[in-house]
Amino acid sequence: MIYYKDGVKMMNPILTREEYLAIRNGGEQRDRMKRIREGEVELKRKLVQMNYSCLPNEDGSLKGSIRMSNSVGMDIDHLTAEEMPKVKERILAKKDELGLGMLEESARGYGYHLAFKRRPELSQEENLKWASELLNVTYDDGAKDITRVFFTTTGQELFYLNDEIFEVKETVTPLQCDSSKSENPEIRESVDPVVYDEEAKYNGLLYKDIIRKYWELFNGGKEPVEGDRNALTFELAVTIRSICGYSLEKLMAVVPNYWKASPSPSKGMGEDCSAEELAEWKKTLENALKEPRKGMPYRLKQVLAALKETAVVKACGGTLTTPPPMPKKLPPLIKLLARNVPWFYKPAVASAVFPALGAHLHGVKFRYWDNVEHEATFMNVLIGRQSIGKGSIKKPIEYIMEDIRQRDIPNRQREAEWKQKNPGAKQKKDPRPTDICIQMLIDNLTDAVFNQRIVDAHNNGERYIYTIVDEIEALKKVTSKGTVDEVGLLIRKAFDNSLAGQERVGADSVSGIAPLRWNFNASTTPPNARKFFYKMVNDGTVSRLDVSTIILNNDDDDTAPILGIYDNSFAQELKPYIDRLEAANGEIECPQAKKLALEIKKENSDAAKLYESEAYRVLSYRANVIAWLKGMVLYVAHGYKWSKEIADFVRWSEQYNLWCKILYFGKQLEKELRDELDIQRQSGPQNLLELLPDEFTREQYQQMRQSQGKSGDGDNTLRQWVCRGHIVIDEVSGRYCKTEQYKQKFATSV
Repeated sequence: MIYYKDGVKMMNPILTREEYLAIRNGGEQRDRMKRIREGEVELKRKLVQMNYSCLPNEDGSLKGSIRMSNSVGMDIDHLTAEEMPKVKERILAKKDELGLGMLEESARGYGYHLAFKRRPELSQEENLKWASELLNVTYDDGAKDITRVFFTTTGQELFYLNDEIFEVKETVTPLQCDSSKSENPEIRESVDPVVYDEEAKYNGLLYKDIIRKYWELFNGGKEPVEGDRNALTFELAVTIRSICGYSLEKLMAVVPNYWKASPSPSKGMGEDCSAEELAEWKKTLENALKEPRKGMPYRLKQVLAALKETAVVKACGGTLTTPPPMPKKLPPLIKLLARNVPWFYKPAVASAVFPALGAHLHGVKFRYWDNVEHEATFMNVLIGRQSIGKGSIKKPIEYIMEDIRQRDIPNRQREAEWKQKNPGAKQKKDPRPTDICIQMLIDNLTDAVFNQRIVDAHNNGERYIYTIVDEIEALKKVTSKGTVDEVGLLIRKAFDNSLAGQERVGADSVSGIAPLRWNFNASTTPPNARKFFYKMVNDGTVSRLDVSTIILNNDDDDTAPILGIYDNSFAQELKPYIDRLEAANGEIECPQAKKLALEIKKENSDAAKLYESEAYRVLSYRANVIAWLKGMVLYVAHGYKWSKEIADFVRWSEQYNLWCKILYFGKQLEKELRDELDIQRQSGPQNLLELLPDEFTREQYQQMRQSQGKSGDGDNTLRQWVCRGHIVIDEVSGRYCKTEQYKQKFATSV
């Protein structure tokens, strides 16, 4: 293999198939080959270079070498498309007589490179002529010098490889690759002796992501350094070898060499790697492969489970750090409402406006594809860190709600006058006017007031009451109970428009029951959101919410948002949409919206199966309903017209809502759903293994034995569990782990 030192071509022996294939199949090598085949032929000279005909000079250089190797490199060039398969067949048919060591297609695809066993009694040129006559093919006579190099292709273009090609007559010592003064840094990068495969995957997961997550979980996110690299690399290799087919070649392609100062995957072995360091790294991987095989380590299962959670987030159309992007072309109403905020606030605004828009519909019902009636119920929770700009949603909402606020003013005055004339604790002289309806609520109410507002809204056109609070905690004040549990109950009732209210016998008491129509906007931070909804992640409360977020890029963190101007012109543009919502009545249907909801349902079902995520499946049901309701509101607001822009927005809204919920609540929900499957039958004798967690130590096992009144150390029982395939020992952590076979059997029996 060729590398550069002080601008001079040097040679480094490749002595194993594993190393040879790792070099050919590196990420940069494969990328360059792909681009060459697509027409960037100038990249050919950046491919890895090999020599098959000579050994290096005493100083390791190539130029002027006179020491012949066991093989001869031959270049067959300028073949036509029709000739290519015939020539290949002839070469392979004569491989034994030829002593074929290697056959590959050339970089540009017009010929072949091959290496065959040298006839020592013949010169280099005589060997080439002999092979040419045997194969009945013309060789490139410009490649008759033993120092001729070949631009190597990838494993995909390699048709034959015999290990005898790696044998040498003389004792060859691998030389240190010192390429720090290469004439061409891109060539230097491509000729490192061991090439890290950045694109290698296991079940769709990149090995580099698996290894990164491994260090995150088991080494504080730190990679091995001098002093611990032997032990930690060994443990890593033992952990992942089962998903590398117990192959040294595969491990060398995916495990970084931490003996380098900077083990950058794209730079292979690096400029500061000596042959001794390479040998030590390789020996560590070999030692890991010699360890007894005991199935997939529990640590690896934890890593894959953690990456699975990550994959579920990505299934929603975004990444770990960025939500799914908004459609470039928005429905006119959403475009108007979001136009005065910077782009990174637009998703939050586009979601937050729907509780206020829905509050303008009254007496309107929509029938979902399952024939269940829904109304325009939206409860939006905006989650973002402190001082990130959550207040950006307020102005659009203020303008949407302005007509309702104006209607509330005289109603509040009339209610205040009635109270003044009919003070409490006295017999009411006048009955309370039945046409009073106040829709916008403050965040400090009693049960009586909240109940009165619900009944008034229902009796005056089946209207919605609406609340907006700066912090989710303030919702606890909408009733006298002031508890998180009460808020959760109201959320569940509101989404389904269930009956709410109170019945009292006192003459002065407020009594009444009506469907709860309550939309709200609330904001909070991620820690507060998880704390507030901690007990409501798996009871249907969180799934009924429309969750949004604000996530800034690093470049935007210190940028104070510059908002557009909200004025009378903005209000006039908004008015036609609000008027259409106010005028709507009765049951409204939209076949296109129903069809889209069914398509999304199927897609969600497939995604839940693909990512094996119960949390995704559970949350997707109501996320689809909420997105469909948004589509129906937009359908009405745009004059009962469906459009591609509305459809694209509905699809994005469903993914965005799901992404936010999975991001903030997915891990907890996944665990709680998984724990439900592990609920044990409490009656009758209990299986000791069922009482233990999926991963346990010998000490935990003995403590459990003692708690169940069992005597002895129980080692015989442990051995029986291992023999029966119920548990395995994680060779890295030394802990006992229940097997998937046992867990599935137990889950089925339960």
